Amino acid sequence: MITIKVKGHEFEEYIVKDSFSRRAVQLRNNIIHTLKKLGLTENHMEVELEPSAFKKAPASAHWYFNGRNMYYSYDSSDKFVDNLYVVSKVLELEVEAVISESKPVNEFVDAFSEEEDVEEQRKKARTALGLDHEVKDLDLINQTYKKLARAHHPDTPTGNVEKFKAINHAHKVLKRELE
Repeated sequence: MITIKVKGHEFEEYIVKDSFSRRAVQLRNNIIHTLKKLGLTENHMEVELEPSAFKKAPASAHWYFNGRNMYYSYDSSDKFVDNLYVVSKVLELEVEAVISESKPVNEFVDAFSEEEDVEEQRKKARTALGLDHEVKDLDLINQTYKKLARAHHPDTPTGNVEKFKAINHAHKVLKRELE
């Protein structure tokens, strides 16, 4: 099997080969069960299922914890159900780290806190960097960011403070999504 690294965790990739919708429901239930370990109720979380779990689509989980909107999504796999597995696995590992006290609650909150319009912010960030809306390659994003930051740095003759701030913000939004 292939080992993947996501959000600082390494685990074996799991590829669903049949019963996609049933497995998606099982993964959704696993996410709900995992978040309940933090004392949340189903009213404080949302994990939407894709009608066709075998098609390429991002998977995400939204929840409300410690007064903050929390969000995690993944869409690098070829099927929605495979993306949902990664969301489930990352949340399981993160929640276990909080419960075992190997990760402070505030770090967990900081890692997943997002504004409600996070997907729109990510689209705008890719546009600000001049990237296609489907780009997920962090190396390419970093290269583009560095090139634009050099060109618009306020200390250069062609510098533009507002453009430089927008580029930095866009890079932070995308880096947070992909690390």
